[in-house]
Amino acid sequence: MKRINFQDLLLYEDSDFIVINKPPHYSTLDDRHPEGKKSMLDLAREYWSEAQMAHRLDRDTSGALAIAKTPEAYRHLSMQFEHRSVHKVYHALVNGIVQLENTLVDKPILPLGHGIVKIDFQKGKEAQTYFDTQEVYRQHTLLACRPITGRMHQIRIHLAVLGHPIVGDVQYGGEQLYLSELKKNFNLKRGTEELPLIQRFALHAFKLEFKTLEEQALQVEAPYPKDFRALVRQLEKNP
Repeated sequence: MKRINFQDLLLYEDSDFIVINKPPHYSTLDDRHPEGKKSMLDLAREYWSEAQMAHRLDRDTSGALAIAKTPEAYRHLSMQFEHRSVHKVYHALVNGIVQLENTLVDKPILPLGHGIVKIDFQKGKEAQTYFDTQEVYRQHTLLACRPITGRMHQIRIHLAVLGHPIVGDVQYGGEQLYLSELKKNFNLKRGTEELPLIQRFALHAFKLEFKTLEEQALQVEAPYPKDFRALVRQLEKNP
């Protein structure tokens, strides 16, 4: 994979915070990435030596990721996440057609280890996510997801229990999406294997809003990366 330039990821920067548009296939922290491949924290510290992560995104989730440049900024942002005052909006492409408007899924989540979670009303920790339909395609739906809590795989498991798992999220029942399913008269070259339109689950952290040290609201939007943008374009071109 081509080495990324950290500066190309910058969406916002001041004396306290950096917000980047995290690319897919990169882990946020050192303990979650393949050996020999740098994490977002590694790259951030090459750019700013005191950089700290107050939250994380899954390895295959792209989008807005906030980084603190000073210990004071880290404490300030960490407290906002702890008090659930950070506003987050994710976009997810899901299997099936679903019409949702400010729909709350309130189901507790229990980690099982090995990067898997399940819904568990006895042992799980509270987890709430709101969902809104953004766009409906022939057999898929683009949703805005607003997690209130920040549990591991929260959006992914909540969409699975709704019966509309994320495209490409095979761990929680999502199906791969191929161009041959969308495009009439699709012809695959002889001797080649068709690949999914997106090589990960289709989840993007679209918007992040938090307070600066001066208590001013900071809102940052992260444009879709190339793979997510191409996926949506194919759905629009093949209604």
